[in-house]
Amino acid sequence: MAQTIQWYPGHMTKTRRRMESDLKMVDAVVEIIDARIPISSRNPEIDALTAGKPRIVLLNKADYADAAATDRWCAWFKAKGVAAIACDCRSGKGLGRFSAAVRELLAEQIARWQAKGMKGHYIKLMIVGIPNVGKSSFINRMAKSAKAKAADRPGVTRGNQWFTIDGNIELLDTPGVLWPKFEDPQVGLRLAFTGAVKDNVLDVEELCAELVRMLAEAAPEPLKARYKLDDIEGLSAGEVIELIARKRGMLISGGEPDIERACATILDEYRGGKLGRLTLELPPKE
Repeated sequence: MAQTIQWYPGHMTKTRRRMESDLKMVDAVVEIIDARIPISSRNPEIDALTAGKPRIVLLNKADYADAAATDRWCAWFKAKGVAAIACDCRSGKGLGRFSAAVRELLAEQIARWQAKGMKGHYIKLMIVGIPNVGKSSFINRMAKSAKAKAADRPGVTRGNQWFTIDGNIELLDTPGVLWPKFEDPQVGLRLAFTGAVKDNVLDVEELCAELVRMLAEAAPEPLKARYKLDDIEGLSAGEVIELIARKRGMLISGGEPDIERACATILDEYRGGKLGRLTLELPPKE
């Protein structure tokens, strides 16, 4: 892919400094990642930033990911001593276990509070994750309100906000933080596929061609089923996109396929789970 995907606005440097400061106030960290790309959707700096704090990982958008693959990821995190819950933050599926998992994670700390007569002491959690991974949807669902802005685009949350759930659990929302450079270009691509990088910094047609190329190799059947395609073996990504445009009646003057519109549609439908439950990464073999 010709384009290099980089996106590190100035406010993210400020956010990182603020996170380092705010960590002193919290008891544990809740890291939200995308179940379709569990490694690519983790900020590699988070491990260092939150070192020493207990952590729970939420594999959000699990309904868009392959269920068996998500089970493997949960087992992988557990083997590393990190609690993991597969969930869908918009619908709330899987989040019923969240508060109990937090109290289990912090059982020793809670026992120390109780020994000091601090019954009902507030449990403070920092919510972290890259843009568009579902932090606001998680907080809205848990707080049963729309107090945190949720939008299907990166960069909506700006300042830090506290929200109380379940009586004595407080959630600290933080803006999504990407990192300065993607060492692996495939990481940048996967983030762009899922919408974690703003489309206005990308060549959407080139990005779509990469997605179609990957799906044609790794998951051709869902692609063919969604767009009612016959055999696509041997076709280039551009030819597949052209076929999809024609199948959907996306034509411009002269009967030529509207490639721009077709690409926008394919990316939108992939991000919305309409191409099926697809996981793009599996746990690394130790």
